[in-house]
Amino acid sequence: MHLCRKYLLNLRQYICVYMVESTEIQILAKIKKARGGALFFVEDFLRFGNYKTISKALERLVEKEEISRVARGIYARLEKDPILGPVKPGAEAIAKAIAKKDKARIIPTGALALNAFGLSTQVPMNIIYLTDGAARKINVGKRTIVFKKTSPKNLAAIGKISGLAIQALKELGKDNVTESQKRIILEHLKKEDSYRLEHDIKLAPEWIRVIMRDALTKTTKNDK
Repeated sequence: MHLCRKYLLNLRQYICVYMVESTEIQILAKIKKARGGALFFVEDFLRFGNYKTISKALERLVEKEEISRVARGIYARLEKDPILGPVKPGAEAIAKAIAKKDKARIIPTGALALNAFGLSTQVPMNIIYLTDGAARKINVGKRTIVFKKTSPKNLAAIGKISGLAIQALKELGKDNVTESQKRIILEHLKKEDSYRLEHDIKLAPEWIRVIMRDALTKTTKNDK
């Protein structure tokens, strides 16, 4: 009886190891077909096995240095720079990948929005996005990606530039934004599609609308 139990235990362990190894091969084959730097989640491989088996297989691939773990539950096959070596994906790329997986909308706020317009050189340790998905925090090395739940109105902008402009101006504040900063934002807004700009102006607070309307006038003239 004792030998029988020992045999069954060994058999189960063998089957478990075989399943993980088999899953590992399938996962790696899929990852190698993707472009360098592409991000992956456990959920991307569930057709190869259950969550626990996939997680074990991914960790084994990390140990073998076939892939890299960039955050909890997020993996990548790193691009390799001829001089710098393996290059890890940035926090912004990770945020976009999470939003895509969750089918959620996101928009940068704070210093990240200011950086987009060259109004700040500060590298924020906390990168904050407004989202209609789940509120959460993701640790990426020493930095943190923060997703803040917000109302649909704050994500209703359809222009990438105009949507960022609203967030950048909110970050600067009505009484703190300088004429120089306004000019820089207006120069960027001139590149926005006039239809998108006109739509997004309606979503902004009145003091921001006043600034953005100037760009709309110049954009409309350029369209003519």
